[in-house]
Amino acid sequence: MYTSDNRLLKHILGNLIVSAWFAFFGAVYEQFSHEVYSYYMIYAFAIPLGMGALLYSILALKQLQPDGIFLNLWNSAIATFTIGSIFKGVLDIYGTTNRMIIVYPIVGSILTICALISLIKNHEKTKKQAE
Repeated sequence: MYTSDNRLLKHILGNLIVSAWFAFFGAVYEQFSHEVYSYYMIYAFAIPLGMGALLYSILALKQLQPDGIFLNLWNSAIATFTIGSIFKGVLDIYGTTNRMIIVYPIVGSILTICALISLIKNHEKTKKQAE
């Protein structure tokens, strides 16, 4: 149990650092953007903060022990959504569009669903082993 808690704490800290980095990036961008803004760029920090640090904190408080598959899939979903947000922000700033931008939310959603399925199956397996 200590190893799992330690692993979740590392993920919480990692996501807080990434969130702080993107918040700093958004602040610097806003300062030097010549009044051309994109909310996708400015608020990209909220994705790792909400999906990462907040969810991992809830899992740690409920003492759920996610497996490596869930962690890998969930972190990949966070990265996909965050990079997609930054990319959409860049396109908005540049004043153009790209049909391929739809790939990020689709892939991120698929990864999120797969991660949640993995979490549920792991939780059920842990319950059966405890009985």
